[in-house]
Amino acid sequence: MDAKVFDKSRLPSRHVTEGPEHAPHRSFLYAMGLTEEEIHRPFVGVVTSWNETAPCNITLMRQSAVAKEGVKAGGGTPREFTTITVTDGIAMGHQGMKSSLASRDLIADSAELTMRGHSYDAMVGIAGCDKSLPGLMMVMVRLNVPSVFMYGGSILPGRFKDRDVTVVDVYEAVGEHMAGKMSDEDLHELECVACPSGGSCGGQFTANTMACVSEAIGLALPGSAGTPAMYETRDEYARASGEAVMACLAKGIRPRDIVTREALENAAVVVAATGGSTNAGLHLPAIANEAGIDFDLMDVCEIFKKTPYIADLKPAGKYVAKDMHEAGGMPILMKTLFDAGYIHGDCMTVTGKTIAENLEGVVFNEDQKVIYPATNPITPTGGVVGLQGNLATDGAIVKVAGMKVLQHSGPARVFECEEDCFEAVLNKDYKEGDVLVIRNEGPKGGPGMREMLSTTAALYGQGMGDKVALITDGRFSGATRGFCVGHVNPEAATGGTIGLLKDGDIITIDADAGTIDVALSDEELASRKKDWKPHQNDYQSGALWRYAQTVGEARYGAITHPGAAKEKHVYTDI
Repeated sequence: MDAKVFDKSRLPSRHVTEGPEHAPHRSFLYAMGLTEEEIHRPFVGVVTSWNETAPCNITLMRQSAVAKEGVKAGGGTPREFTTITVTDGIAMGHQGMKSSLASRDLIADSAELTMRGHSYDAMVGIAGCDKSLPGLMMVMVRLNVPSVFMYGGSILPGRFKDRDVTVVDVYEAVGEHMAGKMSDEDLHELECVACPSGGSCGGQFTANTMACVSEAIGLALPGSAGTPAMYETRDEYARASGEAVMACLAKGIRPRDIVTREALENAAVVVAATGGSTNAGLHLPAIANEAGIDFDLMDVCEIFKKTPYIADLKPAGKYVAKDMHEAGGMPILMKTLFDAGYIHGDCMTVTGKTIAENLEGVVFNEDQKVIYPATNPITPTGGVVGLQGNLATDGAIVKVAGMKVLQHSGPARVFECEEDCFEAVLNKDYKEGDVLVIRNEGPKGGPGMREMLSTTAALYGQGMGDKVALITDGRFSGATRGFCVGHVNPEAATGGTIGLLKDGDIITIDADAGTIDVALSDEELASRKKDWKPHQNDYQSGALWRYAQTVGEARYGAITHPGAAKEKHVYTDI
């Protein structure tokens, strides 16, 4: 594309590249080797979460280099920068997990400040770890500069005793080992082979769920979510993403043209259809907030109620992301959902075409076992269900994909933090039928809304995953399975019912009816509320203290700012 099609007088980068008053700014650009021609082209921020914290991120430097080539081919000047990640797999099961959800908003904020501070005109975002995906999609919508998102790709499956394994098998093996069902030698062998390459966790956990969302919502190129990280064919998508962002800039296509209410509904459909992570119930409302769209957890759950579950993916199913890619990936998944009437086809995408136009020519692959036709689903409703009742007046969420029993009633066993519950599980200090309650782990109370994979995986490894229930105002990993209810709203720290529970209270959960209740009268709850005092956490300074001051309830995405509904100007229009 000829750079002359771009009118710099209307782009943000004019504030650092055009006119004699900006000679000092240009001197810095010359210092980095830019030519005069490159300086007067549009500036495109190419942001990645590359780092050495986890395999999710280690391939992103290569992919960003190729994306930059695509930007140049399209007539732009790429400017690469990085943002942080907190890797859930390593943060899991200890205090480090409090940093995870807070990192989503810091990722968005840091990319926003970099884009604003240097007056970039467009953005390509490449992400690997869980929170970097929604974080980069949030900032794209917040700034509303022409943007293209690309997933860094999933890890290859490991092999253990002639079967595919993921890191979740290692977490569950810890429970098996504690129960005497796995030897030291087998546990060590499994940990050594479970993660054989770079890339994000291979099942339909949060990273792959949000990667599917990126295509469904229209911010990523069709097919880009599926190719494993280590495949060099990912470079084709990286280059195409760079070229696509320049086409969006030329055509004036911006994220808020793409992220509409209907596009958010499409994203929720894909989460349910793939048995995806409950964390999408946090991230979709947060993305919606950046566009000024009201779309909360219960709106997401309404979509889940009427969407068939059609992708047989781990942890509930048999297959991993690589298998879905080889079966045809997101294009055939969306094709069958579109043909069956579950997808809005008229939503704009970064290709410059609508979803329906992107799906023209896509033929459902009958010669595969991963993705079922939407007319013949694994189950008739989605893999994730919303719950409401006197225990969660503003909602909660449970992942039911793969579950056989959808009701549970039993006495509460209350824990004030995850560590206390995990210790009880390891010591088998609980009974079949119990409802384990982990509170003070919400966005504000944690602070940070920790995931509970270590605890749930240990229960599953002990063979108790379907014999007890677990509820929390924290959240669960996309890898969690079993009767586990998260995002209980309001959280304990803001006076929610979960903060009033006592050992022995009878809790009833019905995922068919969508209810979660405790057998206490309104009068008894009101009496307990009078005696209630908020739990004091240990984080009274620093980043997590600051996060707790601004974060809202999980129902609305655990957002930390008012979003587009309150903005006075849009960055891209400066």
